[in-house]
Amino acid sequence: MIVIVFIGALLGAMALGMPVAFALIVSGLAMMWNIDMWSPQIVAQNMLSGADSFTLLAVPFFLFAGELMNAGGISRRIVNAALAWIGHYRGGLGYAGIAAAVVLAALSGSAIADTAAVAALLVPAMRNSGYSVRRSTGLLAAGGVIAPVLPPAIALVLFGVAGGVSITQLFLAGIFPGLLMALSLVITWAIVCRRDNIAPLPKKTLKERIKITADASIGLLLPIVVIGGIRAGIFTPTEAAVIAAVYALLVGLFVYREIKFNELYGLIVRAAKITASVIFLVAAAMVSAWLITAADIPSYVSAMLQPFIDTPILLMFVLMVLVIIVGTALDMAPTILILTPVLMPAIRDAGINPVYFGILFVMNNALGMVTPPVGTVLNVAASVSRISVDDAFKGVFPFLMAEILVMFLLVLFPDLVLVPLRLLMH
Repeated sequence: MIVIVFIGALLGAMALGMPVAFALIVSGLAMMWNIDMWSPQIVAQNMLSGADSFTLLAVPFFLFAGELMNAGGISRRIVNAALAWIGHYRGGLGYAGIAAAVVLAALSGSAIADTAAVAALLVPAMRNSGYSVRRSTGLLAAGGVIAPVLPPAIALVLFGVAGGVSITQLFLAGIFPGLLMALSLVITWAIVCRRDNIAPLPKKTLKERIKITADASIGLLLPIVVIGGIRAGIFTPTEAAVIAAVYALLVGLFVYREIKFNELYGLIVRAAKITASVIFLVAAAMVSAWLITAADIPSYVSAMLQPFIDTPILLMFVLMVLVIIVGTALDMAPTILILTPVLMPAIRDAGINPVYFGILFVMNNALGMVTPPVGTVLNVAASVSRISVDDAFKGVFPFLMAEILVMFLLVLFPDLVLVPLRLLMH
């Protein structure tokens, strides 16, 4: 009964047009009424404790770093460097977009910001070169959702907080799966564009390549500093976020000089608005999470999943299908915050590594960002490209299928996540 109350209240509030954060609070109130534990203090205390987290400080700083990189010219220089080295190959603009998406993912961890930056720079060039705008938009949208998997991913921070899992291990475990996603896009792009008779860009001389790469090298150093520092234990993921923001600020102000001091206020406000919505969502989710635990919903879920507990691969397969369905209706952050506390007990009962589950769970939710009707990344890419969301989805479909294939490959072969993690931990 309590499960029906929770789901019914959540979906009912959302159906009335209520924002997800407020819908989570409403579902919490409904559970309080159902289990006869009515107390406004529960709501206030859990919202306060949910937002009062040192780990969550990584979110505003990584978001601010992303704003600084786009405004300060780092993103543009990285795209130019990718074009200089691979733009002259057949389909080179697409390969450059994938390469730029990977590098930017390792810089900011924000799928929306990365997609907007790469699409704004490459879609006009791809349109002018004769590429299908629909297909180009789909490729760049699919490349954008690598960001929640590759460190320093904000989504991994949210999962780590919600599930009580080491964020450092999540960051290290996300490297190889993120690169596999990129590889799947490279292979798919090679297949879908092989019939295009499009002239590649002129080949740059070695001197020009070196000059363009040197110009981008300061930005390219950032992921090495962030991941290397975390791996060496020099700083925590939260401290890495601060370093990324300060680094991007100094580069934008004093090295590239594309950010003016009077522009900082606007950049801070944009990052603060997104941060406020994310943190409020986390705070609201903590109310539901506390009541989910108090109402013992995880036990009900574990009981329903009991037939699959003895077969971890089958359990993972079932959960991935479930999350794909949920991801079409909910955005990534609320899905992570709602389902993580519900599913983690079953994951531990089945003996599944929580870090491994976290990577696949976040990857699955990231793919939901390019599926309608919500599809925030798909909407951003379509808006930048000035095409309809329907056309953008048709373009992204083959690339989405390739990334889903990678996800289920990781379900079948968990060592593809766990072995690289063990190697990086030692």
